[in-house]
Amino acid sequence: MTPQTLADWLAHCERMHPVSMDLSLERTVEVKRRLGLAFGVPVVTVAGTNGKGSTCAMLESIALAAGWRVGTYQKPELVDFEERCRVGGRPVAAEALLAHFAAVESARGDITLTKFEFTTLAIAHLLAHEPLDLVILEVGLGGRYDAVNAIDADCSIITSIDLDHTEYLGPDRESIGLEKAQVMRPGLPAIVSDPAPPRSVVAHAQDLGADLWLAGRDFHHAGDRQQWAWSGRSRRYSGMAYPALRGANQLLNASGVLAAFEALRERLPVSAQAVRQGLAAVELPGRFQIVPGQPTLVLDVAHNPHAVAALAVNLDQMGFYPRTHAVFGAMADKDLAAVTARLAPLVDAWYCTDLPTARAASATQLAAFVRDAAPKATASEHTNPCAALAAALERADPADRILIFGSFLTVGGVLRQGLPRLAAKHVA
Repeated sequence: MTPQTLADWLAHCERMHPVSMDLSLERTVEVKRRLGLAFGVPVVTVAGTNGKGSTCAMLESIALAAGWRVGTYQKPELVDFEERCRVGGRPVAAEALLAHFAAVESARGDITLTKFEFTTLAIAHLLAHEPLDLVILEVGLGGRYDAVNAIDADCSIITSIDLDHTEYLGPDRESIGLEKAQVMRPGLPAIVSDPAPPRSVVAHAQDLGADLWLAGRDFHHAGDRQQWAWSGRSRRYSGMAYPALRGANQLLNASGVLAAFEALRERLPVSAQAVRQGLAAVELPGRFQIVPGQPTLVLDVAHNPHAVAALAVNLDQMGFYPRTHAVFGAMADKDLAAVTARLAPLVDAWYCTDLPTARAASATQLAAFVRDAAPKATASEHTNPCAALAAALERADPADRILIFGSFLTVGGVLRQGLPRLAAKHVA
């Protein structure tokens, strides 16, 4: 029976392939060929360990401010699957995706696809049938075998590279960098916004003959407390306000975005005003998102040591809070010892939570890591993120802050009921 709803299609995709992750590209490329899937507008592919979501959001926001019609594929979602596909800056309706899932199902024949491969092709098929001027595609895991890499990009961006998914991508930055560098294409712009990229990335770009743009060589940024400036090969922007996305690392991401627009300027020109407007208006939930209240709430999907190190710096720069409470849920395959150690000096009370997936570490496992890293802090265990947040709020004073971090499922589990506005019970 043909699936009738988006939920039906997603369940169908879950059942189709014998494993959830199958690192190969041949099946996706063949189904793409059968679909006749192609884009007549510039495509930007974004790969990297951290900063991909912010980079995609800034690309989208600037292009929209310039008046261009933009389609974006970004993942994973925080709450609803439809968040993965945006047209004109807005998530598409679930019903709009159904015909494209059906198209992939018809084209695949006897080829089995993983859920990620199937949904990537369905979203790409939708974007290919929209009247767009720019398509932005975020790579999921790695680059070489990621389903997004079945689509040739006119410009690639590689954000920061660090250790994550080492069981699939390799044990060090050099191995991981080489996997991510596979999204580059001969003769086309390849922007590397990591200020100290692995040698493998540079070597692959040179061997491939890509037009390599390196941070610190082909584009630069500098700033003080009030403003920042950027210069590329032939363009300069000065006296710019900081991006609306918070965090010290966002200038690295914004710099790569501006390099991409310079590289694409003949096909997709943007004005200085569009750059300023786009950076001022950009939004991306769950990336060092601060929600005013009593206590203050901070949401961040940092889930590997590199991202958590950036989160620690950002938290440290927020100012004084008597106590910091952390709601924490994460996948079992992450470097949980390093993650907890990075935040241990900043967190007074931990609220560890189970998550609704077999991949997740249990609250009990997380609490054990916390007690090793921070023996003086308290660590409690909870069945879901909302229960953990409720416990944190019960124990927090109005002047404290509550951090919710780790997996997308942790932050999304709280956001599923809407953006919380916190008020400690004795000041409500």
